[in-house]
Amino acid sequence: MRIVLCYPVQTEHITQIQAAWPDAEIVDAGQDRIADELPCADIYCGHAKVPVPWEKVVSAGRLQWIQSSAAGLDHCLVPCVIDSEIPVTSASGVLARQVADHTLALLAGMLRDLPTFFRAQQQHEFIRRPTRDLHGARIGIVGLGGNGHRLARILKAFETTILATDWYPESKPEYVDELLPADALDDMLTRVDVLILAAPLNEHTRGMIDKRRLELLPPEAVLINVARGPLIVESDLVEVLQSGHLWGVGLDVTEKEPLSAESPLWDLPNVIITPHVGGQRASRVGDMTNLFCENLRLFQQGQPLFNRVDKRLGFPEPDAMRGL
Repeated sequence: MRIVLCYPVQTEHITQIQAAWPDAEIVDAGQDRIADELPCADIYCGHAKVPVPWEKVVSAGRLQWIQSSAAGLDHCLVPCVIDSEIPVTSASGVLARQVADHTLALLAGMLRDLPTFFRAQQQHEFIRRPTRDLHGARIGIVGLGGNGHRLARILKAFETTILATDWYPESKPEYVDELLPADALDDMLTRVDVLILAAPLNEHTRGMIDKRRLELLPPEAVLINVARGPLIVESDLVEVLQSGHLWGVGLDVTEKEPLSAESPLWDLPNVIITPHVGGQRASRVGDMTNLFCENLRLFQQGQPLFNRVDKRLGFPEPDAMRGL
């Protein structure tokens, strides 16, 4: 059994993986060697950020399982993988705590109008400006996977009303006030003060937040994207922001990364941009390794794996998810 890794493991993580499958050959390919090593893998765990020959990998017929080290699966759910028998499991939930931290930072910063105060600080101006409240807000979450669940649970503590859309609206947790089907997004948009995107990128979600839907949001709504940049049509977002319709936007992801230096988003006064750091956490690699080792043991026993995804949708079914 040859297990190929492509996430930033250290010696202790490789030792942990080896202990979970003592007879396996463990290959730490990293980004530099993943394209060469992946066609010879039986099991793959990682997130390749470089081009990978997926057609060659699938046609080789050797790969038995893909464990993504990211919650988003657009890096590996290419057509040939989707059409194959190779099971794919995600890191859904592994990054949820830090994504919630980062969402709160973007959201509070936007509601309390920190961009205005940062500019005032640079000018040595001590002038009060209007701010908004998180307590009591109506918050809409698009996508109630691992990140969406964590966000709903945390934000409920601020005495908010939580609405969400999801492909599985029958699985409503107690901390969500109203769970709507995915096709009810337009209805939810008209009723929220804050919209948070936590959905995967797939054929259903790419470009889902366009000008029409941005204008369905109430005037002075706040939009936060901690999912994937292409969920939003960026040119439409710029146009709507320039029209003054939204209070502001917090973006940890953009349509193309890195965001072009010429993008108008950089200079808009009511935008906070961070460079896709929502998943950062000191224990991230250890947390990912723990999940992978749990799934390695299940795989050896022929048991259902945690976070096995519906490859057509790009996320796990609720009853397959670990630790919600």
